[in-house]
Amino acid sequence: MNFLPWVSLFFSILWASAVAAIPSPTYKRASSPFVSTSGPGFVVNGSSLKYIGTNAYWLPTLNTNEDIWNTLGNISALGIKVIRLWAFNDVNTIPVNGTWFQLIKDGTVSVNDGPNGLQKLDTVIQMAEQRGLYVILSLTNNWDPFVNSTNGTAAPGTNTTLPRNYLSNNYGGMDLYVQQFGLQTHDQFYTNSSILTSFMNYTTQVVSRYVNSPAVFSYELANDPRCNSTLPASPTCTTETITTWHATVAAHIRSIDPNHLISSGVGGYLCTDCPKLYPLTPSPAPPAPSPAPGKKKRSQAKPVTKEQILRERSERGRRNRENAKRAGTLVEDGVRIRGRWVSTATKRQQTSSTGSLYDGSYGVDSQDISNIPDIGFSSFQLFPDQQSYGPDDPNVAPWQSVEQNGAQWITNQAQSASAVGKPSVLTGFGLVTQTNAPNFVPFNSTVAPFANDDPNPTSYGVTSQEQADTYTSWINTGIAAGLNGIVQYQWGQSNLTAEPGTTVSPPTTTGETSTPSSPGQVPTPQQTTGQSPNDGYSISGSTTVQQILGSSSQSIAAD
Repeated sequence: MNFLPWVSLFFSILWASAVAAIPSPTYKRASSPFVSTSGPGFVVNGSSLKYIGTNAYWLPTLNTNEDIWNTLGNISALGIKVIRLWAFNDVNTIPVNGTWFQLIKDGTVSVNDGPNGLQKLDTVIQMAEQRGLYVILSLTNNWDPFVNSTNGTAAPGTNTTLPRNYLSNNYGGMDLYVQQFGLQTHDQFYTNSSILTSFMNYTTQVVSRYVNSPAVFSYELANDPRCNSTLPASPTCTTETITTWHATVAAHIRSIDPNHLISSGVGGYLCTDCPKLYPLTPSPAPPAPSPAPGKKKRSQAKPVTKEQILRERSERGRRNRENAKRAGTLVEDGVRIRGRWVSTATKRQQTSSTGSLYDGSYGVDSQDISNIPDIGFSSFQLFPDQQSYGPDDPNVAPWQSVEQNGAQWITNQAQSASAVGKPSVLTGFGLVTQTNAPNFVPFNSTVAPFANDDPNPTSYGVTSQEQADTYTSWINTGIAAGLNGIVQYQWGQSNLTAEPGTTVSPPTTTGETSTPSSPGQVPTPQQTTGQSPNDGYSISGSTTVQQILGSSSQSIAAD
């Protein structure tokens, strides 16, 4: 038996524990161009920063610098300040076309530093700085369903093959490491010393490039890390497994880059009853500046509890029943005994459980992760088409249940971050509309379940108006709860240069024929254009959502 990997892992964990004993560093720098934190807020250039952002994971894969520049310009024009994107692009075979950052093959890794590699990421960072934008760089992904797939990805509106990098889950990630290092379970990505060394080596390659770039908002350790993915979790994976990995990698990044924030990228799952590696240690709060006239002073909150969650759900259900009763639309969800409605056994069981969001089922305790000294702020996500955020209420429309559960999730996440004393950012939220449903591919899938080529199509998704109402509610809830950043998923861009075999494929052709219509006339060359990727969440062509993001950018900045 080879003990060397386990000895190395032991010392990594020991180092992370030692780092935990060191007081959390203060990142405040007067008039610094680097985004830092001051208590529960962000600071840059001597001023506080609250923002609306958007996701564009595909930005480094665009085929021309002009396309990158124009996309950044359109985003900036709305008042959006932060873009979240993938700073990884892993392959196990070097592709003929397109972009790739790292080859992971048979236990060895090599980084592509060429013009179709990390130089593309350099271009994005440089142009973002010129546009006055900040970038969240996510370093790997929990989701990679292609690790066991042989049929490629689902094209928009169909289930036919589409080029690599179209979907957010087609950039490699954790499961590719596990597979190529000859291992079996997803959580070995967090614990295997060889994988950990390789991942931190790649992280070094990325982080060291941007130590002095003010355009970097934060290094996000992973998108939605958890115990399981396409590959299963081992029985030994717990919240402590994921938290320890965060502490180890965050300490590694901090040793390279003292200037930038480090964040997690978790979905926000909590574990109210789990043991903590980084327990809250109440201390006297520093004097806070007086609030602006007409605004309330926010105090440090207590951690979210199971009792609180159940009470809030019960109170919301009661309010909905009262409103429905007044409207004459009350729906009783129990059995009638002696003239009174009594909940069923199933209903009673549901109301006594907080569910997987709060019980550690995913191996994630975002409060514990947020309290790691090197983690600069708390982060979470909101995707009701892929995760239930609470029980459905029969006395409101289905989309209103989604809206209410999402609003409560946002409020609870803001409270959890406040208990830790750090800023909080919603790093991704989205809701699939009926128009976008044919393009929708879940994050852990390669298939579009509601594609137009489905022989048994079903109506799925909310209306565009319901999406707009829900987005407005969630953003307003986040601003009122004190979120420091709210990042929509995802941006959509048209008129992009399309090339075969790349992320932007050529679905449409514009321009005149290349054959001159009269002698001596100079022909107009054909120009092929395409759309940015759409996994069911793109807002390309949705002026309503763009207007919401634009007006919200002004509202949150004034908060």
